[in-house]
Amino acid sequence: MNHPKRYLAMFSLHGLVRGDNIELGRDADTGGQVKYVVELARELGRHEQVARVDLFTRQIVDPKVSQDYAKPLEPLGGNAYIVRVPFGPRRYLRKEVLWHHLESCVDQVLHYFRRLHWLPDAIHGHYADAGYVGTMLAHMLEVPFVFTGHSLGRVKRARLLEKGLSPEKIQEEYNMGYRIEAEERALNAASLVIASTPQEVREQYEQYEHYDPRQMQVIPPGVDLENFYGIDHYLPPISIYERIARFLQEPQKPMIFAVSRADERKNISSLIKAYGEHPQLPKLSNLVIVAGNRQDIKELDKGARQVWTDMLLTIDKYDLYGKVAYPKQHSSEEIPDFYHLAVNSQGVFVNPALTEPFGITLIEAAATGLPIIATHDGGPMDIIKNCQNGLLIDPLDTKAIGEAIYSALTDKPRWQQWSENGMTKVKQYYSWSRHAQTYFNHLELAIAKLPSASLYQDAVSVEMPKPHPNKTSFAFDKKILMSNRALISDIDNTLIGDATSLKELMDYLHQAKQLSFGVATGRHLESARAILEQWEVPAPDVFITAVGTEIYYGKRFAKDKGWQQHISFRWEPDKIRAALTEFEEFEPQPPEHQSDFKISYVAVKDHKLPLKRRPVVSRLRQQHLLANVIVTEGRLIDVLPIRASKGSAVRYLALRWGLLMDRFVVAGDSGNDEEMLKGDVCGIVVGNYSPELEKLRERSRIYFAQRHNAGGIIEGLQHFGIWEDSTKS
Repeated sequence: MNHPKRYLAMFSLHGLVRGDNIELGRDADTGGQVKYVVELARELGRHEQVARVDLFTRQIVDPKVSQDYAKPLEPLGGNAYIVRVPFGPRRYLRKEVLWHHLESCVDQVLHYFRRLHWLPDAIHGHYADAGYVGTMLAHMLEVPFVFTGHSLGRVKRARLLEKGLSPEKIQEEYNMGYRIEAEERALNAASLVIASTPQEVREQYEQYEHYDPRQMQVIPPGVDLENFYGIDHYLPPISIYERIARFLQEPQKPMIFAVSRADERKNISSLIKAYGEHPQLPKLSNLVIVAGNRQDIKELDKGARQVWTDMLLTIDKYDLYGKVAYPKQHSSEEIPDFYHLAVNSQGVFVNPALTEPFGITLIEAAATGLPIIATHDGGPMDIIKNCQNGLLIDPLDTKAIGEAIYSALTDKPRWQQWSENGMTKVKQYYSWSRHAQTYFNHLELAIAKLPSASLYQDAVSVEMPKPHPNKTSFAFDKKILMSNRALISDIDNTLIGDATSLKELMDYLHQAKQLSFGVATGRHLESARAILEQWEVPAPDVFITAVGTEIYYGKRFAKDKGWQQHISFRWEPDKIRAALTEFEEFEPQPPEHQSDFKISYVAVKDHKLPLKRRPVVSRLRQQHLLANVIVTEGRLIDVLPIRASKGSAVRYLALRWGLLMDRFVVAGDSGNDEEMLKGDVCGIVVGNYSPELEKLRERSRIYFAQRHNAGGIIEGLQHFGIWEDSTKS
């Protein structure tokens, strides 16, 4: 099918994502990012050059949240949709524990594209988790990857360290290592990085190993401000006023207003402290805090519960009863009324967050005519520069926060000027139509730089797989086309090692009429064939060799040349070798272990093991070199093209053969098997595995066998209920 207009796939995986009545502030994961991605998808869906926008998020089936989040598809209007894919447990999970389930998300989305019979023209990941997923998909599908960080892990870690948290506590609470690595991968792969402010580019992304400002574009987010624009003599509903007034002794006083989710990064307790410490503010004004919804603080998640505990203790410490309001419930549609109420009282809006990538609430406040006081980090710097409607503050200096608020409230002529500036200039700088057109222009440039995704187009556009006419000149083996399952096994220390169990497995495979058999190995083809013949293993239906950089089919060992062209993307072996010459702890392996798409090293004799992956990856990123670095048994390093691995090859086969990933059984024992064991496959780790795979033990679709070698594969097949099933015709 020919689609002259663009199909865009966007990803925002955590939090509660729906089109209407977004539950902003319900928890730490449902904040401004959710609103931003929904409104961006909706606006792009109206664009004349966009055929379809799919916003992918996680499907949640949990009685604790609305049934809306279980719907597989939700129209957003125009050509935009929310697509909810199942990955991980059905229940709602906070983003910090989603990391182990992201490969499953990749597999589910690939299946969706195949059912849709349509590949996206570009993939856009929002936040680190979607950056991880989007990077994998973009490499596989040969389409541009766009990344928006929203909030960056290195910046957050620095702020948390400033607040006194230990590195160990930060890792325990936030899984910060996973997050920063995902961000590094995303920046390494991105054709386009979208930032909200120049400061974000200069000071935040600059902290990353792959910092390339040439790939970054500053596009201030649009904001749907229809309900926020200032209206003369507008009176909010009496119910809003009453909800606040019941907390206050003198509700008519100017209102210091703050709205955010109950998250320690939002620094709400520091605002209360600044208010309570100031000698005049409690006499002059009221403080109104909307920090999400709650029924019972004890039932909130741990982070929100701690924030509310700190807030209430701070209110009590400064004896602010009758001066601070913190309503229990609100809907997203009511938020404009809170702003209007603050404007009518000649109050001020305060955002004291430790870090603020953009600050949509500041734009909303400006549109209503409410002056703003905001953190001097990130988006607020540009918003106040553009709108000329407030002051910047240090979020860690409570005395300065108090003085800034007092100054804003007491200088009435300036308050009036700020109010008028905000209402006028927000329309000039922050419209969605302007944002979407600028976004689309940059996206077109990114798409033009990459060739079309021809390798995968046949795989998603037809019901039965067929070889690409310009890529491979072979016919698939008949058994492959007739199979409904596939077993892919590593060779050394997995398939071979025990002759008795190997013979039992081979006898089983001979009887399994609808089970294709393949090997995935670090060996080259001739070496793999030789060792299999030595162990009397019949020729597999498919060979994945050289750690996933080569694929061969059938008894004629026909090479998949399309796969090699696919993985050649930005592969610069000479530059990689030069970049790694400075490492003294490893040396090149002999020539027979090298290939055009595999650079292999081994630990220098007597060097302390295990070898570390991190310094190698960092060095390559600093040189702007794309590569996949794999450490095996703590002593071997393979450097591959970024699109190559055993796992990527297996996913490619799944698309080409028309099989779901959960129809694949994969078996391995060491680090270069890790990627193919993840996701929706049935993974088997044999009993004689290397320690680097121990971290996979908690994954529900990976079985750790007791038996070694082929015996472990048999045990795994029995565990997954396949051993008996596949011999049936």
